Amino acid sequence: MAEQTVITVSQLNRYIKAVIEENPLMNNVFVMGEISNFKNHYSSGHFYMTLKDENAAVSAVIYRANAQRIKYDLYDGLNVIVRGRVSLYEKSGQYQIIIDDIQPQGIGELALAFEQLKQKLSQQGLFDTQYKKPIPKYPSKIGVITSATGAAIRDITNIISRRFPLAELIVYPVEVQGVNAAPSISKAIREMNEYKAADVLIVGRGGGSIEDLWAYNEEKVALAVFESEIPVISAVGHETDFTICDFVADVRAETPSAAAELCAPDKESELIKISSLKNSAEKSLSFRFENEKSKLSNLYEKSILPSFFNTFNVNKMQIDMLCDNVNEKFKSSVTKKKNELSVIIKKLEVLNPISVIGRGFSVALKDEKVIRSINDVLTGDRIKLKVTDGEIDCEVI
Repeated sequence: MAEQTVITVSQLNRYIKAVIEENPLMNNVFVMGEISNFKNHYSSGHFYMTLKDENAAVSAVIYRANAQRIKYDLYDGLNVIVRGRVSLYEKSGQYQIIIDDIQPQGIGELALAFEQLKQKLSQQGLFDTQYKKPIPKYPSKIGVITSATGAAIRDITNIISRRFPLAELIVYPVEVQGVNAAPSISKAIREMNEYKAADVLIVGRGGGSIEDLWAYNEEKVALAVFESEIPVISAVGHETDFTICDFVADVRAETPSAAAELCAPDKESELIKISSLKNSAEKSLSFRFENEKSKLSNLYEKSILPSFFNTFNVNKMQIDMLCDNVNEKFKSSVTKKKNELSVIIKKLEVLNPISVIGRGFSVALKDEKVIRSINDVLTGDRIKLKVTDGEIDCEVI
């Protein structure tokens, strides 16, 4: 017989553990069964149990980090659906399920579908915070995608009209349950984006059973919400209801009323803020005015401004003196020119023939020309004698 390699039990268990954990099918399994032998290990915070059905059983553990997230009590006899990975506990050689999530089995296949889709979309990054868009503080248009006749639209309308009446409400009525609900909701989200009809969208409805809310767990709705360029507030059901839409949306509101309050600022609070800012601004301006006034007063007291004003006044006096000198020189020049003009006028008056006439002489004119010689006239010519106070018509004899 050929020589065989001998290994230890520890090596065997380690090898089997590696084989199990390297199998991708074992890294994310969904198993339903009944809880038995449940133990809460209080010192470590881990939960230990056995999952069983009519024919088999398997050990299971929920580590402390996941156990703290469970919001209900686990107990023997509770039928559950768990999601986790298969591993091997080397010390005992027993394989077990390490549970990441656990849900009561009462909802059956819907819960399994919910978990499977949740896991799928989570791995695709649709829940990542890096894709979450901020909700505008003062939206001018608020889009609401819900039933036209449900309580949700009434609550939203009342709250927005009371809190922020400046906003325009754009309602896109859709079916919120049944086979046509998911296509109706996803279409509404896409069309609101296509026409840029709103600054923020509220997508939701009032409470109900998981069957009633199932449209908001459909992949097509999740993708429409994720691809929306308009920020989306998911408001599905009551505070304890969670849907896939809640995880994908930019913000989850516990109820439709809470969604309305999230996107509609309270006008009374905003008016108080505005009044406070106004008072603060007035106080700030008053303080600055007084501060600048004090600085100006200090400058004056330090003789900086008085010195400036003294220099200004001295310069002004010098300018006034220069102006007076200019005026005197101008007047003197004008007087001198007037005197010179008077002398010239007197000289001209001496040469003026009218002045000669005034002294008893007359001027003889023929055809308006001065007669200077007897040769300028003939016997019988008509001539004029110009004297001081008029003219005399004469005839040459």
